[in-house]
Amino acid sequence: MRMDRTLKLALVSLLFNMVYSAYHIIFGITTHSWWFFTIGIYYAILSIVRFVVLRHKGKKYFVIRFTGIMLMVLSLSLVGTVILAFVKDRGTVFHLIIMLAIAVYAFTKITLATINWIKARKSKSVKLITLRNISFADAFVSIFSLQRSMLVSFEGMTDMEIRIMNVATGSAVCIIVFLLGLNLLHTKNTL
Repeated sequence: MRMDRTLKLALVSLLFNMVYSAYHIIFGITTHSWWFFTIGIYYAILSIVRFVVLRHKGKKYFVIRFTGIMLMVLSLSLVGTVILAFVKDRGTVFHLIIMLAIAVYAFTKITLATINWIKARKSKSVKLITLRNISFADAFVSIFSLQRSMLVSFEGMTDMEIRIMNVATGSAVCIIVFLLGLNLLHTKNTL
């Protein structure tokens, strides 16, 4: 029963990730924004990983190893977005209402990921463990995107301070996503 509900929530999350990815890719292409395009690609790959986890019926170690490696690779690709955030693209200015919607979305993701982590921390289910780490990777990138937009949408920081904050937060997110992948590879050895 609990697993069925978790898988249903994961399918809903997969659907949202696919829509979110498509939005970012299309918006990135139409506005010539490398940031939106690369974030869209990130979410597309994360959606593929989530889909593989949900659909795979074979050896459980394949799923956990595949997800761990993919999260580590995605963390390395995020380094490019951090460099891009420093060199070229500071962020997109949004209206207050849109910023509030983005904030609610990002904080909902981090809250749900934390709740799922608490529920699944003693679980031996490979699907639950991998979905938990994917959710955190998803949530932390959303927080990074939120921060980038907030810094340029609200006054108070200089251009260089914004760039430094983007690099600091982006680097932290890259490290966290890499560690989430590494955690899965380590978990594979303990299951």
